[in-house]
Amino acid sequence: MALTTQQRIYIGLGVLAALGAGVYVNQKNERQEQARLTAATDKANLPEIKLAADDVDKVTKIEVKNADKPAVVLEKRGDKWFVAQPVDYPANLTNVKSMLDNLKEIKTKELIDPAAASYPEYGLDEAKAVHVVAYKGGEKAFDAYFGKSGGRGQMARKAGQDGVYAISGYSAFYYTREVKNWRDNEIVKFDDAAVNRVDLKNESGEYVFKKEDDTWSATLKNAKLERFDEAKVKDMLRAFKSLNAEDFGDNKSDAEAGLDKPAALVTITPKEGAPVKLAVGKTSTGENRYLKREGNPQTYIVSSWAAGWTVAKPDRFQKPDDKKAAGASSAGAKDDKKKN
Repeated sequence: MALTTQQRIYIGLGVLAALGAGVYVNQKNERQEQARLTAATDKANLPEIKLAADDVDKVTKIEVKNADKPAVVLEKRGDKWFVAQPVDYPANLTNVKSMLDNLKEIKTKELIDPAAASYPEYGLDEAKAVHVVAYKGGEKAFDAYFGKSGGRGQMARKAGQDGVYAISGYSAFYYTREVKNWRDNEIVKFDDAAVNRVDLKNESGEYVFKKEDDTWSATLKNAKLERFDEAKVKDMLRAFKSLNAEDFGDNKSDAEAGLDKPAALVTITPKEGAPVKLAVGKTSTGENRYLKREGNPQTYIVSSWAAGWTVAKPDRFQKPDDKKAAGASSAGAKDDKKKN
């Protein structure tokens, strides 16, 4: 059967459409492949902005400059870390290690802008960025700047190389600590279960807490402390067994900190080993107080939780007075009757 002209036209259009679709698919596949190859090439050319895993244990010095704040310099002396600037003090090893571990986890994701002129826009100029430099002896093992964070990730740049890059794995918390949090803040550490005596002297008098056969007793001014609650002395020991400084009173004299005439003296005596002796001074901020440990010249600031026990009045170590509670309840009942 011969095809009509109209049928031939329809068939021709169908063939053209099929050819066009084929061309479109081929071009699309070519574009996708080209894009994939370009992305792969770009990815391969991205600079590494991280600390090599093999270098973590070789780092001997770290400089951290957080925008316009004073630089913090950490140095390894022997096998111990120290804050070298802006103070000279043993460093908080956990915080130093956390930062080093984080540096090796950073991954460069993509190039955002190749121009150095855009650094201020991304918070990567000297005035705004977090600049971190790590050294292996006299050699730089890491040198980079960290800026703003947004939908495309954390912005960063590598020192000595133009370009803004998006990275992952970076956590600002590890680098932007206050100076006090780079310092070793441990004051006291002991096993509270091994303590068998606590002497506390404050304006209420001299307390003596003794443990015999796992049972605590208490005296105040050489007299038995009535309604003593031994759970309270256990709470007090828990507040001191891992005592850390909230801050440091570097610029305070003993007189200014109230440590020339302490508000409280505490002696914690274990079954074995030397006793821990603490002097507690004036309040610093809120109810936090200045404190010194015997044998250590450093003045610390401790939390109100620990400081509060040292200046405690007798009722803090006592069970409620049932007679007073009953009397108050009876008086309340009488008042109610009168009203009625």
